[in-house]
Amino acid sequence: MGDEQPREPREPRGARRRRETREKLIEAAFSLMAERGLDAVTINEITEAADVGIGSFYNHFESREALQAAVIDTVFEEFADHLDRLVVAIDDPAEVIAISVRHTVLRAQHEPLWGQFLVKEGLSTRALTRGLGARLARDIQRGIAKRRFSTPDPTMSLITLGAGVLGAIAAVLETQKPDSMLQSLGLDRGSAAERAAAMLLHGLGLSFDQADVIARLPLPEI
Repeated sequence: MGDEQPREPREPRGARRRRETREKLIEAAFSLMAERGLDAVTINEITEAADVGIGSFYNHFESREALQAAVIDTVFEEFADHLDRLVVAIDDPAEVIAISVRHTVLRAQHEPLWGQFLVKEGLSTRALTRGLGARLARDIQRGIAKRRFSTPDPTMSLITLGAGVLGAIAAVLETQKPDSMLQSLGLDRGSAAERAAAMLLHGLGLSFDQADVIARLPLPEI
């Protein structure tokens, strides 16, 4: 008896139901917004897809904008936090960006709905100033300060790199279609993440050889 471990306190039934309802609303909103865009989905459509009542929606979110913020936090912030923890001990900004780009493209490849959402919202002000966008801006500035990157315009570098990542994701998603022509142009899904990282690092001033070596380093797992 004395060796028994104390049990974790059980989540109260009411709290569990509230959490599950909130998760259903976020998941439904995410699916719809990935297909049509953040601002093209109504509350009625979200509650219908989640199979919950309008009243339940307002028990969790005061407006559609509040739900949008929760979806963005789920898509952009949580993943960016995971990446931050992954690269915390890495001092080279080029290696940090390569790891972040590769993991982002690979996640989109394995989770197409997540990738669709990122493509639709990735260049919005919301995305560029939070989550992945904010981390990319930070890492570009770190690289400039360390003289690792050579760019006269950090803001345009952020936009260009962001667009490059989204373009790589869109291309990878396109190759999943049976009638896609991209594979005939030489796009191999197996190497797309590394190739994207290498080209983006070259855009920040690294030589092709340097960028390619860094983009192909062993990738730490999330």
